[in-house]
Amino acid sequence: MTRPLITLLSDFGAGSGYPAQMKGIILGICPDARLVDLSHEVPAFQVLVGQAMLREVVGAFPPGTIHVAVVDPGVGTARRPLLVVGGERAPGHLFVGPDNGLLW
Repeated sequence: MTRPLITLLSDFGAGSGYPAQMKGIILGICPDARLVDLSHEVPAFQVLVGQAMLREVVGAFPPGTIHVAVVDPGVGTARRPLLVVGGERAPGHLFVGPDNGLLW
């Protein structure tokens, strides 16, 4: 089995501990994962900026990549998480994030 490639995008701030927590959780589930930080400097709660950043880089990654994005003014609330299959714009890609418009 190949090692999954997982990208990370958030508004957590690179200087905070939250990106490390996210990586620790992912690696606890899948120790062989290859993690790529897209950015943790999306302006706080700016969902559309995060969406644009994600769209801009998706084409640089191979099919099978999992993109985890967290830009959400409602972090910690009951907001539903989404798993979106890439479709025509990103065939073979998977996107995980909040149900707030971040994942187009």
